[in-house]
Amino acid sequence: MPDRLIRRAAPLVLLATLLGGCATQSPGAAGWLIPEPLAVSYRTELAIARLSEILHRAELSEEQSAQLYYDRGVMYDSVGLRSLARLDFMRALRLKPDMPDAYNFVGIHHTVNGEFDAAYEAFDSALELAPEHEFAYLNRGIALYYAGKSELALTDFERFLALKPTDAYRVIWLYLAQSEVSPSRAASQLTLNLQQLDDTEWSTNIVRFLAGEISEAALLDTVTQDLTSAQVLAERLCEVYFYLAKWHDSQNRPEQALSYYKQVLATNVFEFVEHRYARLEMARLRGENQSDAGYDEP
Repeated sequence: MPDRLIRRAAPLVLLATLLGGCATQSPGAAGWLIPEPLAVSYRTELAIARLSEILHRAELSEEQSAQLYYDRGVMYDSVGLRSLARLDFMRALRLKPDMPDAYNFVGIHHTVNGEFDAAYEAFDSALELAPEHEFAYLNRGIALYYAGKSELALTDFERFLALKPTDAYRVIWLYLAQSEVSPSRAASQLTLNLQQLDDTEWSTNIVRFLAGEISEAALLDTVTQDLTSAQVLAERLCEVYFYLAKWHDSQNRPEQALSYYKQVLATNVFEFVEHRYARLEMARLRGENQSDAGYDEP
């Protein structure tokens, strides 16, 4: 999924623990596979410390400083320190106002914070600087979707999907927006888009579930297939529980949806789109002000 910028190492013993635990559980039951939060890689911590030292001690040009602030912001973001990340992205843009990637991240943070007008402005800036910045289309579409403007979001999601029709997650986000506009059209388009996906990719199973081809229990059973590490397991759980939560919400089962969103947050896969917006989804379900779902402006 997009915005997965830094891969963290996780002890393989976690995998054995999780898989051993799920063998005695009932597949398909809520929370049958409980994620264990990923730990922050010591390499990431050291990298942040090193960048901070360079920024404070080295003689740098404005362009060099901007790049280092951006790099440190990406690392802060990947470990969930989003207020610090946002500060660094803004510092980078003050020094170098033509960084489309920084505008993209700023827009994401505005969206998470429910500041939609500011998010559109940031994504528009990114696309003015880099018209082919594909993830700016995704993220602007997500901002429009959460602002209740799904019909406008469709254009961005369609363009994003057209750039890579074999990406299951692009298919899913288009489907989510279309479902708000025309459920029947969304279902038929999902079936067509499913034909373009690779059956060997695990993410295709999520689309198959949404298309009604497999059950919730069958989808959950696929999570542990062909695993290579505890990190992959946490990432899959982050994804599958988010989209199951969305589905349960659409079926008027808010309590089950909330339970799954909590499981998403428990993975600590901070840089995944699903983790970013789980709190926003929970705020919507609870009828809270969406700006309360993010973080305070530092």
